[in-house]
Amino acid sequence: MGDVGAFRDAVARWAAGGPGEPAGELSRRLGLRTAVLVEGASDLAAVETLAARRGRDLAVDGVCVVAMGGAMSVARYAELLGPPGLGLRLTGLCDEGERGFYARGLERAGAPHQDFYVCAVDLEDELIRALGTQAVEDVFRAEGDLRSWQIFLAQPAQRGRPREQQVRRFLSTKKGRKIRYGGLLVAALDPARVPAPLDGLLASV
Repeated sequence: MGDVGAFRDAVARWAAGGPGEPAGELSRRLGLRTAVLVEGASDLAAVETLAARRGRDLAVDGVCVVAMGGAMSVARYAELLGPPGLGLRLTGLCDEGERGFYARGLERAGAPHQDFYVCAVDLEDELIRALGTQAVEDVFRAEGDLRSWQIFLAQPAQRGRPREQQVRRFLSTKKGRKIRYGGLLVAALDPARVPAPLDGLLASV
């Protein structure tokens, strides 16, 4: 995991204008052949948690999940990691609203956009729908967040809102909560109810 983390850090520095040699050297050392591009750290946690549940060690398989820090970075990361850069196969997750943006960025880098799996809204929404809100609340309880959840629901702004929207908003109200629950919600899934985009992605790498 140390070298994988170092690779991600090197790629982030490269994307920010730093040198590309450290990322290239680490890619060769790790034997990487595929980069899974996701928007943020919560998506990364979800992908890696599902891989672990299925007994997969992605690094051993030459796969590294890379959080880009937002969809606006897809063209840059595709150029660095795909055919113009390290020459890795690119795959990943894409929100429905960003589909066209991804297609343009990947086309510019010469990478096939059909290898990306589209979430109906985003991965968080897919996970909440797959679990159901009651099961999500059970995870809140298990993690010691039930009291915070109840206080949140009592806020005037939350009254009358659909429970799915309340859950989504709650996950974003504290720094790090969305990232932490990215893995926890996947860990709570029934194996038969893994969202199709996430299931398809893991099957493809």
